[in-house]
Amino acid sequence: MKIAVIGGGISGLSIARMQQEGNDVVVYEKESRPGGLIKCSIVEGSLYHQTGGHVFNTKRQDVWDWFDKLFDREKEFKEAFRNSVVVMPDQKMIPYPVENHVYMFEEPVVKQFIKDLLNMVKVGQRAPVNFEEFLRNQFGETLYRLYFQPYNRKVWHRELTQIPLSWLEGKLPMPTVEEMIYNNMNHVEERDFVHSSFFYPLQGGSQFLADRLAEGLNVVYGTCVSTLQRTNKKKWLVNGESFDCVIFCGNLKQLPTLLTESGNLIQAYEKEIKSLESHGTTSVFCEIDKNDYSWIYMPDDKYEAHRIICTGNFSENNNAIGKMTGTVEFTDFISKEDILSNLERMPYHPKYLAHHYEQYTYPIQNSTTRAMISELKKELRKENMFLLGRFAEWEYYNMDVAIGAALGLNKLLQYDEVVL
Repeated sequence: MKIAVIGGGISGLSIARMQQEGNDVVVYEKESRPGGLIKCSIVEGSLYHQTGGHVFNTKRQDVWDWFDKLFDREKEFKEAFRNSVVVMPDQKMIPYPVENHVYMFEEPVVKQFIKDLLNMVKVGQRAPVNFEEFLRNQFGETLYRLYFQPYNRKVWHRELTQIPLSWLEGKLPMPTVEEMIYNNMNHVEERDFVHSSFFYPLQGGSQFLADRLAEGLNVVYGTCVSTLQRTNKKKWLVNGESFDCVIFCGNLKQLPTLLTESGNLIQAYEKEIKSLESHGTTSVFCEIDKNDYSWIYMPDDKYEAHRIICTGNFSENNNAIGKMTGTVEFTDFISKEDILSNLERMPYHPKYLAHHYEQYTYPIQNSTTRAMISELKKELRKENMFLLGRFAEWEYYNMDVAIGAALGLNKLLQYDEVVL
């Protein structure tokens, strides 16, 4: 088949590599280089993750098997252990996850946390219907008030009752009361948990992964797809070029406009697609005080940023000589003037180097999003169009989950009957 892949991020590059054997695959990428959300650049000799700080790990053996065909983990990566901390408003440093280190708080907090746990056992943990209820039921009122509520309000920029639970799977620890008691009594550290370590490229950060995935692919850079048209001969015209199949890895909200010349193909879904919500991210690259941390979480409401990602600690090659760098992360857009004002009040004395605003970084689902996307995918599949990726499927995919989704689609394309 001749296949068009729209979008050269982790999802598009992965499925293109999987499909290139035996097929003619063309990847359309609007930027001048691959990577999407995992792109990196060099600023004053240090490596800058332009959106977040991407590391790699996975629980799935099939993802590791595919990854290891392309990369040499021993020679090209280092294994690093997470060492994260929560900076409380009084500047007290509590190791992450905070629910395992309550013994480090002041005595009144510890006593109240114990009361919360006893009450949780007494009344039982009811099934939550939104994110706020989940946090209160899971960790107790004291930790909710001190950390989970203020931190997540910063991240989500909305009332936590408005956030559905669909995004939670695999994203947050869900310890039982017994586990929290045990972890506090035995001072269990973060590195004793699943995903407590990760693999990180020795050179180039996540851009190294994108560049390697793009090697040998036919990627048309600097090209926006302006039209997607279904022909009478069961073909797709992508910017006028004919293809048997389209794998759309772009932003779903753009699809109705691209398909205006293809009749009523997704007309029934346009209203729901238009209403899909998301957050952007302003990532501020800074020189910071030297420290041992990988992530620094900040619930304090005296500044708007919610975390510092200490990418300078991920690999010693990320920093210019004598420097320590990291990325301060704000939800949505923030002006440079407000950035500088926030940095002045933050721990570890971040010094501004550069910043980047990405409009679409975190998809927000509601109670009907997944069902709608599932039905839409079924309809598009009949026409040999497939959705793949974080904003094509409106799912909060990390790199490994994106690769896993690509493996699933690859299997479908190999073994399922594709109508040509």
